[in-house]
Amino acid sequence: MLSWKNKSVVPILLIVVFGFFLNNKANAQRTIYEDENPPLKDRMYFGGNFSLQLGNVTFIDVSPLAGVMITDKYSAGVGTTYQYYNNSFFNDATSHVYGGRIFNRYNLFRQIFLHAEYESLNLEVPNFVPNTNEVFFTREWIPGLFGGAGYFVPFGDRGGMNFMVLYNFSHDNLRSNYNEPYVFRVGFVF
Repeated sequence: MLSWKNKSVVPILLIVVFGFFLNNKANAQRTIYEDENPPLKDRMYFGGNFSLQLGNVTFIDVSPLAGVMITDKYSAGVGTTYQYYNNSFFNDATSHVYGGRIFNRYNLFRQIFLHAEYESLNLEVPNFVPNTNEVFFTREWIPGLFGGAGYFVPFGDRGGMNFMVLYNFSHDNLRSNYNEPYVFRVGFVF
């Protein structure tokens, strides 16, 4: 019987999933030719991420984005983020995180791209009182500077799914909203 606890299942599933994506045709990504100068509405794309975890620990993430193809290989855009977190094991363990981001994307190949992003999130940050064990929280804007690469899987004429591996160059263990400097994202565009 296959189980997620069986460590040999994960590499097999990853090979099958990525094998499917590599065999998929790349005909859905929009091609923009600079000399044609298409209208803005034909160069725009929309999408984002959505995460949901329910139970004793509830986590909801809604992160829409809008971008525009500037050239055949380069695009840029903006996005927003809202995250809700509630841990029922602790009193007052509810948090709301919100903010925005700007990003640049450069297609190396039809389905592989480089991604750079600046993000600023407003969240509750722990502050430690010197020479005591006391901690109090204040809301602050925390910046994030990300860089990495991604893989685009096309669906239909315009849409698709993005898989990204990013590194947060301004990660701070005490203040960042992310546990690690490495961030993995899966999102949709249309």
